[in-house]
Amino acid sequence: MASFDSFAQQQAKVWTVGFLVQGNRPASIDSSFFGAFPRGMSELGYVEGKNLIIEWRFADDKAERLPGLAAELVQLKVDVIVASGTTSAISASQKASTSIAIVMAGAADPVGDGFIKSLASPGGNITGYSNMTGNISSKQLEILLDMVPRLSRVAVLVNPNNSVAQAGAFLKNLQIAGRKSGVTILSFEARTPPEIEYAFSQMARQKAGALIVMRDSTFNRQVGQIAELAAKHRLPAIAGLREYVEVNGLMSYGTNVAVQFHRAATYVDKIFKGAKPAELPVEQPTKFELFINGKTAKVLGLTIPQALLISADKVIE
Repeated sequence: MASFDSFAQQQAKVWTVGFLVQGNRPASIDSSFFGAFPRGMSELGYVEGKNLIIEWRFADDKAERLPGLAAELVQLKVDVIVASGTTSAISASQKASTSIAIVMAGAADPVGDGFIKSLASPGGNITGYSNMTGNISSKQLEILLDMVPRLSRVAVLVNPNNSVAQAGAFLKNLQIAGRKSGVTILSFEARTPPEIEYAFSQMARQKAGALIVMRDSTFNRQVGQIAELAAKHRLPAIAGLREYVEVNGLMSYGTNVAVQFHRAATYVDKIFKGAKPAELPVEQPTKFELFINGKTAKVLGLTIPQALLISADKVIE
């Protein structure tokens, strides 16, 4: 009887999730990447307003606001905090509470950043999903060289506020791959839309022949601007976000952002059912997507190699 009562109490409980984001609140959460999380919770039997409350907190791209927002979620006594993607959001959550479970909805290097002891055994109150952002730059260069074989100078756009860029994993892997391929890697920094525009003018001045865009929350929101500037400067470019290709960027290679938010729901459900974050292995992506915009390739005078056509998940014509 006791076990039945316990189950009934669990079913009757209204769970509260704090969702912490460094970026801006989208016009519609449902139609954004973030909508994958409430959809995932719904698929697992949770109904907002009935047995689930999601407290959304957006820092409007001001990392200094994150500690206060994380503290606010702790004061609300949320059952779990989902920290969206950025190292700053995860760090702020970690500093705000060592007892509330924290689910990373995409972390570039959670072991290197000190959030967990290992992927297999996180060991603390943090678990979740790693998107391995720092590890894909060499593959992006390889794809870019397949598309534009005679490249000698490749620009990379990084946000110095992103800890992956600061730690150097993305750039380090790219520099190593560049040396092996005989390609000079030129690094350009940008934090804001005006700085992105200035960075492109500098790429042109330094005669970059192509561009790799590091995946970053600021750049994610500016995919349209980046695609327009790449077209203006006739720079074949590859980014880590499929949406870049959907707004006429040339190519993207990376994980599906919506998938990491959907997977976060699975972690939250397990924690609600009694699993301990310390014992929940951190997942890594098993699928990387290659998107190519055929129309943009034609505008740039490029012929898509057969090997890329075969391996692409989607070619937009």
